[in-house]
Amino acid sequence: MERNRRERESGVLSTVAELFDLPADVVAGLPRMEMVGSRQLYLEHHQGILAYSDSRIDINTAAGVLCVKGEGLSLLAMTAEELRIGGHLASVEWVK
Repeated sequence: MERNRRERESGVLSTVAELFDLPADVVAGLPRMEMVGSRQLYLEHHQGILAYSDSRIDINTAAGVLCVKGEGLSLLAMTAEELRIGGHLASVEWVK
């Protein structure tokens, strides 16, 4: 039952994206990530921070948990929709 609902919603979102010429990932609320070298990470459409330290930050998203590891990590900015992490980024991985 849950799977059928998700499939219908996915079809509706795809149709809306095509109709208004919008990227499907933006319409679906999927996370969008941008990295500036190994010094900064910008993330849109997050759902909150799960764990925070200067060597690891876990971020909840609709696509799963994004795990950022590195040294001297800090949260430079955060709003309800976006966040920016600074420091020396060693790895970024999706954890399901």
